[in-house]
Amino acid sequence: MGSSSSTYRPKYVYLDIGGRIQKVAFSKYCNSRDIMELFCIATGLPRNTTISLFTVDDCMVSIDPTMPANSERTPYKVIPVTTGQQTEKEELFQNLLAQVIEQFSRVFKIDELKTDVDNHLAMLEKRVELEGLKVAEIEKCKSDIKKMRDEMAARSTRTNCPCKYSFLDESKRLVPRRDVPSYPKYMLSQETIEALRKPTFDVWLWEPNEMLSCLEHMYHDLGLVKDFNINPITLKRWLLCIHDNYRNNPFHNFRHCFCVTQMMYSMISLCSLQVKLSQMDILILMTASVCHDLDHPGYNNTYQINARTELAVRYNDISPLENHHCAVAFQILAQPECNILSHVDKEQFKRIRQGIITLILATDMARHAEILDAFKEILEKFDYSNEEHVTQLKMVLIKCCDISNEVRPMEVAEPWVDCLLEEYFMQSDREKSEGLPVAPFMDRDKVTKPTAQIGFLKFVLIPMFETVTKLFPEVEEVLLQPLWESRDRYEELKQIDDAVKELQKKKNESLAIGSKEK
Repeated sequence: MGSSSSTYRPKYVYLDIGGRIQKVAFSKYCNSRDIMELFCIATGLPRNTTISLFTVDDCMVSIDPTMPANSERTPYKVIPVTTGQQTEKEELFQNLLAQVIEQFSRVFKIDELKTDVDNHLAMLEKRVELEGLKVAEIEKCKSDIKKMRDEMAARSTRTNCPCKYSFLDESKRLVPRRDVPSYPKYMLSQETIEALRKPTFDVWLWEPNEMLSCLEHMYHDLGLVKDFNINPITLKRWLLCIHDNYRNNPFHNFRHCFCVTQMMYSMISLCSLQVKLSQMDILILMTASVCHDLDHPGYNNTYQINARTELAVRYNDISPLENHHCAVAFQILAQPECNILSHVDKEQFKRIRQGIITLILATDMARHAEILDAFKEILEKFDYSNEEHVTQLKMVLIKCCDISNEVRPMEVAEPWVDCLLEEYFMQSDREKSEGLPVAPFMDRDKVTKPTAQIGFLKFVLIPMFETVTKLFPEVEEVLLQPLWESRDRYEELKQIDDAVKELQKKKNESLAIGSKEK
């Protein structure tokens, strides 16, 4: 369960230039050469100078878009790489080369050609700007055609849920990566470490490798690696295998997995859960969050059941997706190279396995009312020493984290709505093409962003978080205030949409009356 356009933010680094601190910003789309030239300009060096960066601990830093951000207190020292003086032959060669370039420029009129090209490019850019709407329509048509082709291809295999491997075929097994470490160990700044513990963390700023490093940090920071004797290399290999088994869906993808796990990490910190729960409970909460949507096909349980897919048949229409996520999670853990639980005894493994399964199954929204009502019943007499009470709490916590996007700042939350609606529309288009029932909240012809969010906020999110804050009143401002603000904002947007529709309706009526009179 849960929700790729993203909000762009530049990366900032601080450079130490002879004792003077210079702040430099660059885009993640820059290449290494562009960034090095930018640093040269900032330091007053020629643009083609080769430079090296060093941390305050004299560790060399790679100059590339994924280089770790630093702070004004920990600037990178800029050291030009000395290349020595040019020899007389080299100087002669450079002069000769300059003369040849000048001759070519005169013969082939390169300057005039460059001017013509620049003028032509400017004209093309103007045309693109003027015809932007047409281009957008063409791209939408291309996208729709591609979706239709995909749907036509999928109809012949409607009863088969597309999975990366089938449990029915024992010859197809997960192959864990053995080339560990396969992703660089990012040096997380203190600023990043502190931000990770807050719901305001911007999940759109990070590449997959950086998200993997953040997840790895969480397991170390919570003491899970130490307390459960997890081999750090096995942890890396397990996280890589997890990443590889999330599909590139608009919403239910690896970034959503990271988003849910980071929110759980925040809740553990904000609610002081390590003081109130056992380390085994913390391990269950974190690992269930990481695994909760593994191999999600992008079509929900309603589709699986109505289309009679392989998953629905296998799990007898009972939470087919959530059962599948659990099965994939433990198939990964069954590989010795990925088994982060290899050092726990049989009884501990049994309890951890049952805990993870219980939490992942709780993310089925069909069980929402059942789970929340059961939690409300024990709320007034909640007892942390009561195992059943703690299990109910953990189920509600993972549900909160799974659908917590609106708790985040607007610029982080809103792109997730677009992603979720895109996935919904893909499903409803497929349901229409296959003659299956279509839910109104997933129909592109009936739903808008405000209408989709208002009901969800008012009847699902806010009541659930209000219930949680009764047990943890200290986090009410952090968790509930953003939800109230989001509800009010979407209600304002809906009023605007309704007013525009009313004006358009009156205009159409006036035009119709005018045409009749003629």
